[in-house]
Amino acid sequence: MSNTSKLLFAAALLLAACAPQRPVVTRPPIVMPPEVRALWVVRDVLTNPDSIKAMVARAHDSGFNTLIVQVRGRGDAYYNARWEPLAAGVVITKTFDPLALVISEAHKRGISVHAWLNTMFLANMDTPPTDPAHMYNLRPDLLAVPYKLARELYTMDPKDPQYRGKIIEYAKAARDHVEGVYLSPAAPETKEHIYSMWMDVLEHYDVDGLNFDYVRYPAPDHDYSRISLQRFRLWLLPQLSDIERGRYAALESDPLVYADSFPARYNDFRRTQVTDLVERIYYAVKKRNPNVIVSADVFANAKDAYENRFQDWTSWLRRGFLDVAALMAYSTSTQVVRDQVKVAVDAGGRDKVWAGLGAYRQIADSSVAKIKAAREEGARGFVLFSYASTVHKSTLNPNGDYLELVRKAAFP
Repeated sequence: MSNTSKLLFAAALLLAACAPQRPVVTRPPIVMPPEVRALWVVRDVLTNPDSIKAMVARAHDSGFNTLIVQVRGRGDAYYNARWEPLAAGVVITKTFDPLALVISEAHKRGISVHAWLNTMFLANMDTPPTDPAHMYNLRPDLLAVPYKLARELYTMDPKDPQYRGKIIEYAKAARDHVEGVYLSPAAPETKEHIYSMWMDVLEHYDVDGLNFDYVRYPAPDHDYSRISLQRFRLWLLPQLSDIERGRYAALESDPLVYADSFPARYNDFRRTQVTDLVERIYYAVKKRNPNVIVSADVFANAKDAYENRFQDWTSWLRRGFLDVAALMAYSTSTQVVRDQVKVAVDAGGRDKVWAGLGAYRQIADSSVAKIKAAREEGARGFVLFSYASTVHKSTLNPNGDYLELVRKAAFP
């Protein structure tokens, strides 16, 4: 780390130390209800107290019992964070902390609160972060690199502005499968940063759950960063024979020689990076508070998740690294959603699956049909994405009464 980076890091620690203390309220846990009726609440709702209070009240009046609130969006925080900068427009005061206020308002009504943390997704491609304390600027060496740029960026200094610029330009040209800039899951510093972020929330907020999102690679063409390629080499070499090691040692001038020569093993390596992080965090959470629910938002198509995102969520369920998989079952086809829920329930059991439904893509009646199908297939509950789309008027929600329509039709 450069001297400038060290100074910025020290400044961030000093600011955290001087920030208002965050009391943790000890209370009996809110037990997971027989059916979880949840809303994903995107971070924009958390920018002022009035919108938070209105959101919680509306969720309660509509019969919802769980809120999954996005408190880490793009490497920034909607809570009093120790390790990351506050999101633009968020000011923590003695009377306002977005996450603390959600918890206070929700718990008064018996509603569970799960802190939703985007994991590898770090920055938008069109508006990259300008804060020097943001990981995008502080640690460009930890950014995920697409295959097309791998050889060029392998020898480039990550602190060179062109390094980030090339990643951004690639993302803009690949919008069909890349959302923005990601962290490298293979980097130990990435894993340590995410771990520290999770523990910070867990230890300072009275959350009922913690929720992984973007706990995956963006696409098969990522991550070919220097650190990932180097760590794959160290991971692979003990698996090779002496003859193979000698043969490939002569070709190491090409940084992609191992990834290109052993593509299936490189996929296994990438899958392992994500799984190891989930496993470590799960057990750390349970050691500190066994009542906190650990969930992950996962691609509902298990084959796509495994092969193209390196997100092996069915094994996470089988091996006990997750309490819940929240399927992003956003298809408008009820049969597709039914089939996806069945796969998940078969893998992990009915208590470990929530059906995440794309309310932003369909009318309320269509969501209700999928809620009923998920129940029939054994899901423990459902989550609507997202709260904002259910309260804002649109062609699919002309009266802005989506939640009320769901309540009347779907809740006993």
